[in-house]
Amino acid sequence: MAADREVLREVWNGQLPICFRLASEEIYTLQQPEPFYLMVPRLTYFPLVTDKVQKHFSSHVKDEAVGSEMWLDYDSQPLKWHYPVGLLYDFYGADSTLPWNVTVHFQDFPEKELIHCSNKAAVQSHFMATVKEASALKHRTQVVQSMVPKEHKELWHGLEKDKFDQFWAINKRLMENPGEQSFKYIPFRIYQPGVSLVQSLIKPLNEAGEVNTLRDLLKNAVPSIFEEIGTKYKVVIHGINPPLEMHLQWMSEHLSYADNFLHIVILPQE
Repeated sequence: MAADREVLREVWNGQLPICFRLASEEIYTLQQPEPFYLMVPRLTYFPLVTDKVQKHFSSHVKDEAVGSEMWLDYDSQPLKWHYPVGLLYDFYGADSTLPWNVTVHFQDFPEKELIHCSNKAAVQSHFMATVKEASALKHRTQVVQSMVPKEHKELWHGLEKDKFDQFWAINKRLMENPGEQSFKYIPFRIYQPGVSLVQSLIKPLNEAGEVNTLRDLLKNAVPSIFEEIGTKYKVVIHGINPPLEMHLQWMSEHLSYADNFLHIVILPQE
C-alpha cells in the first residue's frame, strides 16, 4: 500500500513549466512586457494559479481591458479553464517543447468556444459537480452527499492550495467502496482531436467476474480505432503512455485527476 501511496503522490506532484506571453495585438505600451514563467501543477485549473499572470500583464493593455476576463490560448486554440491543466497540455501541447508557451488575452473573449469564469467560486462549483458525478458512477450510494460541508471545503482547499495530505484525507473516502471489491462503474472521459468527448459505462469486472483493463475500456468506448491504437494512435494520461493491460479499478483509484475522473487522451502517432 505504501507503494500505491507513492503513485498518488507522484501524480499529485506532476508539474508543467509554462511561459505566459501577452497577445502581441493587445500590447498597448511602448515597452514590451516580459513573459511570465510558472511551474503549474498538472491537477489544478488555470484560474487557480493565474492571478499573478493577470497582474503582471494588466499594466500593458488598454485601461478598459484591465477589468475584462482573462483567457488563454495555445497555438490559436482557446484553452478550456474547466479542464485540468495536465489534460490541456496532453491534448494540445504534448508535442511542443517545454516550457509550454501559452498566450494571454484580455480582449475578444471566444464566446462560442469557452464558458465564462467569473471567479474561483465558479471553478469550485464545477469541480464539486464533477466529483459528485464521479461518485454517482462509482458508488451505489452517493458518498459526496453524505459528507458535511466542512469536508467539501477541505477537499476543495486541498486542491486549491496544492496540499496533498489535506486533499487525500477527504478524497480517500471517495476511493473506497465499503462492502464491495470494486466500483460500480469507472468514471472516465476520452478526448480525441476533432471528435466529441467520449463517455460511457464500463464496470471494473466483466460478466465472467474477470478484471477489465484499459484495453477493454478502449475496445468498448472507441471501437472504430481500437485496432489502430499502438500503431496509428497513442494513449496518454498524465503525460505517460499507460500499458493497455492496466486494471481499470487500480487506474481509477490511482490515476484519476482530482475530480475523480480518468481523463484519457488519444492522439495520432507521430
